[in-house]
Amino acid sequence: MWSDHEVGPIGFSPFTPAVRFREEVTMTTAVDQNSPPKQQLNKRVLLGSLSGSVIEWFDFLVYGTVAALVFNKMYFPSDNEFLSTILAYASFSLTFFFRPVGGVIFAHIGDRIGRKKTLFITLMLMGGGTVAIGLLPDYNSIGIWAPILLMFLRILQGIGIGGEWGGALLLAYEYAPKNQRGLYGAVPQMGISLGMLLAAGVISLLTLMPEDQFLAWGWRIPFVGSILLVLIGLFIRNGLDETPEFKRIRDSGQQVKMPLKEVLTKYWPAVLVSIGAKAAETGPFYIFGTYIVAYATNFLNIRDNIVLLAVACAALVATIWMPLFGSFSDRVNRAALYRICASATIVLIVPYYLILNTGEIWALFITTVIGFGILWGSVNAILGTVIAENFAPEVRYTGATLGYQVGAALFGGTAPIIAAWLFEISGGQWWPIAVYVAACCLLSVIASFFIQRVAHQEN
Repeated sequence: MWSDHEVGPIGFSPFTPAVRFREEVTMTTAVDQNSPPKQQLNKRVLLGSLSGSVIEWFDFLVYGTVAALVFNKMYFPSDNEFLSTILAYASFSLTFFFRPVGGVIFAHIGDRIGRKKTLFITLMLMGGGTVAIGLLPDYNSIGIWAPILLMFLRILQGIGIGGEWGGALLLAYEYAPKNQRGLYGAVPQMGISLGMLLAAGVISLLTLMPEDQFLAWGWRIPFVGSILLVLIGLFIRNGLDETPEFKRIRDSGQQVKMPLKEVLTKYWPAVLVSIGAKAAETGPFYIFGTYIVAYATNFLNIRDNIVLLAVACAALVATIWMPLFGSFSDRVNRAALYRICASATIVLIVPYYLILNTGEIWALFITTVIGFGILWGSVNAILGTVIAENFAPEVRYTGATLGYQVGAALFGGTAPIIAAWLFEISGGQWWPIAVYVAACCLLSVIASFFIQRVAHQEN
């Protein structure tokens, strides 16, 4: 099962970090000179950025759990268990390869007509696809059309989430004071761990059902029920205004006619650096947060509800840790800090598996909290800000989204399949997976040396 958090109706009730944000800061709009020098940060801005991210990742990540536990049996039946699992993970990975497509489409809209408008469309695409999956007949009912329609809905989800991230990030980033962009940039990133925590809570409850009922209809509940989260998200975003930076660009007539062309001709080094930076976040995420479910249950013989609890605890730690670490990044060299975080993952990946493979419950909790909660949480907290700082405001949506989503496709979409394949061909050895994680992080270490060189210099 999986790890999205049991949080409040939108994914963050006892969410003290976010509450602290709202209470602690007043905003000085750094770019809109017509705004008051100090204004209270609109509650809807933070909630709109965070809640959308929570909803998107709840929808997205609940699939990751069900893919490993249900879809291999119900939509990809086969006499070969390994083949069924690979096909189920392939349907999970398919979404990643359409994220750049959605990113390009909605980033263009975001840079041309505004950040706000994209957030409605992306949320409905992702949410609509999720609800439809919950209503989709299985292979026994409609045969080959079941996996075909499932793949189609996964594509819709991928297009939706491809455009969502950039809008959510920039909503927070472009409202933030210049000296607190790390803190505010961490807000939408927290939606990943909060979405995981919510999904983990929901699915853990569902696993208490008899297995036959869970497989027959119980797994559909979070998919269909996510319509409530979507409606809440749309309500929150309805009152949002455009960011000060976009207003300035729009009012001054500085909008770029073809943002993608501008990015590919003038900002391609920043795109490459952003792709490289993404590797240390997305590859380890799917090893520490997704593949661990299958690994611990199938090969360490740990009960799935125990594994889910460990991932949920790690997600909670990450949620609390990320705003703290994001705030810390505002006080130091962010590029150097990112390098240290990626390097720490390389150093600790072997001890991670050595401790995990003892098969003890305490080992599972310690390694998952450190690997997922702290190591991944640190990288993820500052990744959005690191990428956003690479691009000028008039092309920031397109540039940041392109770098992030291409990186997600290359290193995230392939991670579960690569991990399962490496484990299979090595005869059940863990070290090839460790090498893969280290390679992803090494790429980000290399990219970190170029971050300051490609970063957009503000006037």
